[in-house]
Amino acid sequence: MSLSIRTPNRSFIGLLASVAIFAIAFMTPSAHGQIFVTTSTGVAEYNLDGSLANASLISGSGFGGIAVSGSDLFVTNYSNGTVGEYNAFTGAAIYASLISGLSSPYSIAVSGSNLFVQNGNNVDEYSTSGGILNASLISSSGNLQKIAVSGSNLFLVSGTGMSSTVSIYPTSGGAGITLIQEQNIFPTSIAAFGSNVFVANQLNVSEYNFSGGLINASFGGGAGGPIETIATSESGLFELNISSNQTLREYDAITGATINASLITGLNTGYIAVEGTAVPEPSTYAAIMGFASVGFVMVRRRFVRK
Repeated sequence: MSLSIRTPNRSFIGLLASVAIFAIAFMTPSAHGQIFVTTSTGVAEYNLDGSLANASLISGSGFGGIAVSGSDLFVTNYSNGTVGEYNAFTGAAIYASLISGLSSPYSIAVSGSNLFVQNGNNVDEYSTSGGILNASLISSSGNLQKIAVSGSNLFLVSGTGMSSTVSIYPTSGGAGITLIQEQNIFPTSIAAFGSNVFVANQLNVSEYNFSGGLINASFGGGAGGPIETIATSESGLFELNISSNQTLREYDAITGATINASLITGLNTGYIAVEGTAVPEPSTYAAIMGFASVGFVMVRRRFVRK
């Protein structure tokens, strides 16, 4: 008894490919956009509509800034000077101490495969796998507070009170320029969107272009109290107001229109990260692999004959 293998004709292969593509395209996704918030006991996860997804996605203390990239969460810990990498779906630690030996790493930003991490008054650059790329990429003049990244631009908020400044640097390092230095802005946080940068202060959020030109002095109409942190994602601007029941508000990042003035309430921290695009969860990938396996079996049964 012998086996003979016949080459499948092109029409059958085309049909099989079409069926697979159709199935994947119309598969109901189980993924959703996510809002990650540090709390006194870890990291909580919310859906983009403000509903709670997981109150204890990650457990622990001392967590500071958060950066999200696909299925990975990078979280700073200012109490032990580390950056941990976690699975954004399950909260499982991939590397709890991906980066260590940092000084008060309150802020972090990610761009592609690069991490920009606060280390005291400096910004260090690492790969997302934890390898050091440039120690002291940028040295702040003092009291570095927040960092943000957009394309090839890195933004820093530094200083204290009326002496605070907002600066822009190239992500490749080198000299930067002061974008904003006004005695009445008291910047507390910063986020970039497109070719504009949003700066939070004691009363509202102001919008500037990358040259420091003021576009809107009170973007979103003002929150009426100190804004501790802001974040952007796709077309949304999210701001955490610390004097109004720790409320997370959502605005249209283009028009400033209020989307939800009380998206999440009762928060007790000042660090957020938003992933606005639907990222397939493991179950979705498993379903795709299932379709591929069925297709493979069909081909074998059709074209392998005794």
